[in-house]
Amino acid sequence: MTRIMYIKASPRGARSHSIAVADRFIEACRAADPGVEILERNLFAMDLPPLDGPTLVGKYNIMHGRPFSEADKKAWRAVETVIEDFKSADKYVFAIPMWNFSLPYRLKHFMDIVAQPTYTFVPEGGGYKGLVNAPAFIAYARGGDYPDGSPYNFQEDYMTFYLGFIGITDVKSVAVQPTLAGDGPRDASKAQAIEKALEIARSF
Repeated sequence: MTRIMYIKASPRGARSHSIAVADRFIEACRAADPGVEILERNLFAMDLPPLDGPTLVGKYNIMHGRPFSEADKKAWRAVETVIEDFKSADKYVFAIPMWNFSLPYRLKHFMDIVAQPTYTFVPEGGGYKGLVNAPAFIAYARGGDYPDGSPYNFQEDYMTFYLGFIGITDVKSVAVQPTLAGDGPRDASKAQAIEKALEIARSF
């Protein structure tokens, strides 16, 4: 059974343009494979463990073989649980709005938890080797219109780099933009994004 992790990085629910497109993508995946398992993860509803001082003390004590307490073990185990859940999927779908030219803070928090040495990447040959090998689809939404190469679009560049860093190099995406330009341009862009998403879903 194929397991698709659907990561929602918007708190806007039914009003989210990225979620609207990603939902249609997920529906197409279900239609193509009725047995697919969708693991939905709403980042704004999840109780993500903090990457605070005590958690990092636990991390380095455990990873470097130093004595560690039960509190250290418990704090780091909460991080490991999120990583194990993430790695349990065969494929990934993201719904990501642009916030201040980049990513919502809850997505960055989640990504910082997942990217841990020996769990999702290892040093290799003076660089790094990602340990997660799976395809991903991303539905982006942006208030402005940012073409490829725009100096304002840190959202897509960062996601592509980050996912490649942990081993996810087969990444396809669509974007709804500009969502703040009025109903006409926004709705036309969303329709195009959905059409392209459905096409991608056929070979996902």
